[in-house]
Amino acid sequence: MKTVHLAQEVEDWTQTMDAGPLLAIAGAAVAVLLFMVIYLRVHAFLALVTVSILTAFAAGIPAEQVIPVATDGFGSTLAGVALLVGLGAMLGRLVEVSGGAQSLADAMVRKFGEDRAPFALGLASLIFGFPIFFDAGLVVMLPIVFTIARRLGGGVLRYGLPAAGAFSIMHVFVPPHPGPVAATELLGADVGLVLLIGLVMALPIWYVTSYLYGLWIGEKIVLQVPEILTGGPQEEKQDAPPSASTVIALLLLPLLLIFANTGLDTARAAGWVEGTESWYNVARALGSTPVALLLTVFVASYVMGTRRGRGLQMIEKLLDSALGPVCAIILITGAGGMFGGVLRASGIGDALADAMSDLGLPVIVVAYIVATALRVAQGSATVALTTAAGLIQPAVLDGDYNAVQLAAIVLATAAGSVTASHVNDSGFWLVGRFFNMDVKTTLKTWTVMETTIGVSAFGLASLLFVIA
Repeated sequence: MKTVHLAQEVEDWTQTMDAGPLLAIAGAAVAVLLFMVIYLRVHAFLALVTVSILTAFAAGIPAEQVIPVATDGFGSTLAGVALLVGLGAMLGRLVEVSGGAQSLADAMVRKFGEDRAPFALGLASLIFGFPIFFDAGLVVMLPIVFTIARRLGGGVLRYGLPAAGAFSIMHVFVPPHPGPVAATELLGADVGLVLLIGLVMALPIWYVTSYLYGLWIGEKIVLQVPEILTGGPQEEKQDAPPSASTVIALLLLPLLLIFANTGLDTARAAGWVEGTESWYNVARALGSTPVALLLTVFVASYVMGTRRGRGLQMIEKLLDSALGPVCAIILITGAGGMFGGVLRASGIGDALADAMSDLGLPVIVVAYIVATALRVAQGSATVALTTAAGLIQPAVLDGDYNAVQLAAIVLATAAGSVTASHVNDSGFWLVGRFFNMDVKTTLKTWTVMETTIGVSAFGLASLLFVIA
């Protein structure tokens, strides 16, 4: 077992602690954080920042580097979350206030029936989640989820968990999302085969772990529908709201832009286009998720606002009202990223991964265990997936595995990266705060669902590996 771990985020410093003390520090940090939030009722943002700094000192990070390491973790998380959540909240506010969310909700209920509304929401989220990142897709879909939940009753979890689970599954298992793409490249698997098998696995996994579980836990824990994306009390019902088809077209716009981005990247990799041409880079920028959402907000401002008789000042106030409620979510999510960043910089994740990789198990089992260890240690699913793939890469490349087995190893690694989301995962706080859940309830619902997703996916990937 390795006992020296390089914390790459900290310059000119090498971690010299053994795995045992590092893991004890990580466990104590999580315990202190839970105690502060659950029992002392300290605000999650303050608790996360405090525990992050204390953990950095306890892990031996040089005092002059503690704050830079903490703020780097905070800033890197906000770089990926703040724009997407902010723009998604604006788009959701326009859709909700215009009556578009109600129109789409009514159409979905007519098409699928009231009893199948959670299924319809989850199915739509699987489609939207194909190219859109987890946090952006969830924020855009939530106004529809909340509107249907208010109309039909039964609490928010019954409708929210099938949708949130769908976005999580697509983000972790299916290219073109960055985690599975990076793992596919590192392990020498075929991206098309990973995509195909990932989609085939995603559907039954979502149905059992997110849809059926969401219905079950939604009956056990009935939570009121939050007003977090409405800017306050619900707007009066619009006399002539936009049609459901208009809302669908609007929600498909970022989907198409991001798909175009993915298609161009695929064409470059295949040698069909030159990646250095200026038009190519401009097109890729327009198809990036933040720009796609930005363009969609401008289009929605016209379609849902100006064209429907709302003045520019009113539209400005509507968009401004969308940002206030999500600021706390953004800050807490960033603080969760700070905690995960400190754990990564301290070498705790590396220590746990090294300990797990020395067990002498089959490579697909090691892939899952190492990815799970990294996920538990530092929180980020994408970091856990890509790091675990890098750690097992030599063993995989030296082995004699066929294309299907390589794809199965990638998906088993992805399964580990989604297992056991908890307080060091920014997604844990994002979902918990949007659904207005306390930490205990988030652990009982979101953490359990993510763990069942990971375990189920590992079981299917292992079966495929054996029979391939």
